[in-house]
Amino acid sequence: MSRLLELQGVHAFYGKSHILRGVDLQVAPGEIVSLLGRNGAGRSTLLKAVMGLVETSGEIRFGSENIQGLQPFQVARKGVGYVPENRDIFPILTVEQNLVLGQKPGNERHEGKSWTLDDMYRMFPRLQERASMQAGVLSGGEQQMLALSRTMMGNPRLVLVDEPAEGLAPQIVELVAQFLLALQRQGVAVLLVEQKLAIALEISQRVYVLGHGSVVFEGSPADLRANEAVRREWLEV
Repeated sequence: MSRLLELQGVHAFYGKSHILRGVDLQVAPGEIVSLLGRNGAGRSTLLKAVMGLVETSGEIRFGSENIQGLQPFQVARKGVGYVPENRDIFPILTVEQNLVLGQKPGNERHEGKSWTLDDMYRMFPRLQERASMQAGVLSGGEQQMLALSRTMMGNPRLVLVDEPAEGLAPQIVELVAQFLLALQRQGVAVLLVEQKLAIALEISQRVYVLGHGSVVFEGSPADLRANEAVRREWLEV
């Protein structure tokens, strides 16, 4: 398997708290990989580790480069997009201003498609309807659409997405799932943290399960469906 993202022996820390404990993980170009586990397992921390938002040790490779220790803006410029759980939109700016802020200097494209405002509006027509509205008045689902779209305006090769379906109505969750599949069709890889097991297993090619900061399972969605012991011990409440 060719590797776009590869973690080898990655540890992550918040101060003296040791969160990730020797994680190995790979994502291939154009692949959707889901990161599963209970709250507190270290899933969000892993995304932050890739983005340079937490203290880490070990090796984090993106393409042919070791990006461990880089600043978040440097990681982003390499072609990694990040959609945090809290979305981090700019509430007093309009929808369109938020989208434009997602562009890189010169909006250089990496390998693959170069994303435009028209692309985002075509995929999420509701954003076009609200283009001139302040982002802070959008519903939770609309804000999630905006956060995803703003990230794509930077033309990433890999998108890290943290809990995009959290608190959303089922029809919006399905929209988000279709959006991630559309990215994959354009060759963009996705590393997805998701609590909703059905969505994660539906759209992913491979899954990892984290438990207490370590990988306790790696395999296909079918492998996980067949492994009742792993689901019971590490996923089910």
